[in-house]
Amino acid sequence: MRIADVVKRKGVAVVTVRSDATVRELLALLAEHRIGAVVVSDDGAGVHGIVSERDVVRHLHTDGADLLDAPVQRIMTAEVHTCTPEDSLEDMAALMTDRRIRHVPVLVDGALGAIVSIGDIVKFRIDTLQAERDQLRDYIQQ
Repeated sequence: MRIADVVKRKGVAVVTVRSDATVRELLALLAEHRIGAVVVSDDGAGVHGIVSERDVVRHLHTDGADLLDAPVQRIMTAEVHTCTPEDSLEDMAALMTDRRIRHVPVLVDGALGAIVSIGDIVKFRIDTLQAERDQLRDYIQQ
């Protein structure tokens, strides 16, 4: 199984934020779209960073409420692990587990094409296993 299988089922919509947007604007995006992370992209195609709810909480604890008016660039993770649609689902799940990351942008021909979360991968695997179980049960009952 490949990342493309997950993306096909999930969809390719990706919410992005500019690096100069404020953390307050970031929080509005996260709430509006009910998501846990946003790709930082100044042009909508490149991946300049990623920022999650956890990043906000950690920095809010140390920096206080002034953080809300700071630019996203201040709290984003600049070294972003990415994948391609051809990457193995198992390899990506292992990377996400080993690196303790929950969201990975998917690059298509070098440009941002989608984003997958560990939850997307787990849901896909559960759905696949359930479908296989149902097929086996139907085969045995015939």
